Amino acid sequence: MLEITKELLTRTEKVKLPEKLGFGIHYTDHMFEVDYSEKEGWHNAAIRPVSNFSLHPASTFFHYGQALFEGLKVFKQESGNIVMFRAEKHFQRQNNSARRLCMPEMPVETCLEALSELVKVEKDWIPTKEGEALYVRPFMFGTDVALGVHSSTTYKYVILLSPVGAYYAEGFKPVKILVQDDYVRAVRKGLGECKTPGNYAASMIGGEIAHKAGYTQVLWLDAVELKYIEEVGTMNMFVAFNDEVVTPSLTGGILPGVTRMSVLQILKDWGYNVTERQVSIDELTTRYDKGEVVDMFGTGTAAIISSVGELKFKDKVMKINNGETGELAQKLFDFITGVQYGHRPDTFGWLRRVE
Repeated sequence: MLEITKELLTRTEKVKLPEKLGFGIHYTDHMFEVDYSEKEGWHNAAIRPVSNFSLHPASTFFHYGQALFEGLKVFKQESGNIVMFRAEKHFQRQNNSARRLCMPEMPVETCLEALSELVKVEKDWIPTKEGEALYVRPFMFGTDVALGVHSSTTYKYVILLSPVGAYYAEGFKPVKILVQDDYVRAVRKGLGECKTPGNYAASMIGGEIAHKAGYTQVLWLDAVELKYIEEVGTMNMFVAFNDEVVTPSLTGGILPGVTRMSVLQILKDWGYNVTERQVSIDELTTRYDKGEVVDMFGTGTAAIISSVGELKFKDKVMKINNGETGELAQKLFDFITGVQYGHRPDTFGWLRRVE
């Protein structure tokens, strides 16, 4: 385990959270920071006040994008317990991204220890209202000072905390999604399965087009045939047909979502006919016309479950469940948030207590 030094601010008054938190707008006082080099390994671990970095303009990640990040949540339950939701899975996925990007892995237990220590310092920042949480943003980037294209030999890893409300301004209300076929986001066997900034940069133009057309997000098609639905840039997708619940299979072009994994586990436990397979946009539109699309929703750490009320592909506008929140989407949202806030038992063992 790392030896973590603490350089803490002296608080003169109690933390007072804003009435409306938004998402990713406010930050706690402290962050966790650690350096890596091939010679020393992970070293200089510290919890210190949030401050700007001093970086050389030739730092490799500026020029070649060698960076990754994660996103998970911490909750304060009615009992007073502070819990992390599926943190192990998030740090395992972080290491998967690191391997693909030729970056150093960090032991999952070390990540959990660092996060626990940081949360204990910042526990007063954890909001307690329903729908709110402490969002955790771990990230890592290459810091070698060199303009030649190569994997960095030095890195900085940081954990930042942000008290948040609902991800979408709509809250838990159906969102409008635009299917994008003029651009692609990620290719199979590329970086689609990694949580790396480049994937999100590639999604910006689609998001701009969607917003100008009055839509909240973009549903991307596969980058090879522009035939199969893949993911929304911030969520994995599920379609509830009349005879099965389907989510696109992990072909390497989409992120293996932790909430996606959780929903699959819940649906199987509930006895649903749930499958992971490729779903073409043609199948979706054809079965919609037949009245076989019962519900459609996205899953992700930020929004948890996001019901889709409208889907547009080219000139075809599809109202899902009459534009209302689907019964299954609501049931899943209630179940997962019930576990997170301690309203129902953690039967799957998803919570890790911060003590």
